Amino acid sequence: MKVVCAGGGPASLYLSILLKLQDRRREVTVHERNPAGATYGWGVTYWPDMLATLTEHDPVSARAIEEHSVRWTDGVAHIGGRTTVHHGDTGFAIGRRRLLEILGDRASSLGVEVSFDRTVAPGDPDLDGDLIVAGDGARSVLRDAHAEHFGTRVVPGHNRFVWLGTTQVFRSFTFAFVESDHGWIWAYAYGFDGEHSTFIVECSPATWEGLGLDTLERDVALKLLGGLFAEPLRGHPLIGRTDVDGPAQWQRFGTVTNRTWSRGNLVLLGDAAHTTHYSIGAGTTLAMQDAMALARALHGDAPLASALGGYERTRRHALLPVQSAARHSAAWYENLPRYVGLPPAQMFALLGQRHSPLLPHVPPRLYYQVNRAVDGSGALRSLKRRLGPHLARFLQKD
Repeated sequence: MKVVCAGGGPASLYLSILLKLQDRRREVTVHERNPAGATYGWGVTYWPDMLATLTEHDPVSARAIEEHSVRWTDGVAHIGGRTTVHHGDTGFAIGRRRLLEILGDRASSLGVEVSFDRTVAPGDPDLDGDLIVAGDGARSVLRDAHAEHFGTRVVPGHNRFVWLGTTQVFRSFTFAFVESDHGWIWAYAYGFDGEHSTFIVECSPATWEGLGLDTLERDVALKLLGGLFAEPLRGHPLIGRTDVDGPAQWQRFGTVTNRTWSRGNLVLLGDAAHTTHYSIGAGTTLAMQDAMALARALHGDAPLASALGGYERTRRHALLPVQSAARHSAAWYENLPRYVGLPPAQMFALLGQRHSPLLPHVPPRLYYQVNRAVDGSGALRSLKRRLGPHLARFLQKD
């Protein structure tokens, strides 16, 4: 089998590794539009169960990923000058560039041809293979050439966000909520190596415009944000993308869905097939899980159409609870004023419950008290898991 992957992100590279591990005779090529070593973003997160899954599939790359990752065990929230800590939230982060280097080197060592600075588009002679994988991101060119067939839908989020870095190294996953003259603005931050952290800033459109962030030049905007988040940054600067001039790269998160994930020998992978809001920290994990499922579907003698259909069904089913959690998480932040006036410990507790379909329908203080009581009883926890989704659907109908 000859496989051509458009896009050299974690999903495509990990798929190429798994396909070669299954059968070294496969001819696998990955085309990445960016030059080698150039990538967007700072660090990406994953969780302990994902590390175990990576080890099961390819111990070599899993060991390298773990070696270059940082681990945290606490969550910290700065809320209007007050700080609260939650212990026991274990997670990992790794620089996106380092992750791509690890996966790219591993793929090349197995005989995968990885080409950089190479954009492939429909009709390109390099897109000649038994299987063409569209791993070219949320704005996939290969997918959009057949958008009507795939039934692609992109729903933009309400809030604005910008993906930044900083030299302040956060040892815990950190949230910071600051009240400005134009409303609340907040950040998610986590270290991903010994020198840098990811620092994602989000706010409502009214706050974004009120602070002038829609028009300020990048350096001016970074200085303004640095002042607003002076407490958690402790004098360290915020860093924007160096390959962009003009205003800072503020975005609205687009939730991508598709009616179907394949067309003939073309299949969607990762963000080209689906996106989930960054606030649940699962994008890279879900993309690599796509790669695992697709490789598993291709391992055997099933016809290609059957294999691709099986891959899609498997992943759609697995994604249902994650996509629900992501929608509720995004909505929690879009309705931040509902929660931000609570005592810090209560707000942080509800921050951890933001995936709940019940939370939007119950007064926050009442939810907090009931949830504490439920957590103290195994029987009530089980009842909540069973009845919660049904009750939420009933309330949403009203």
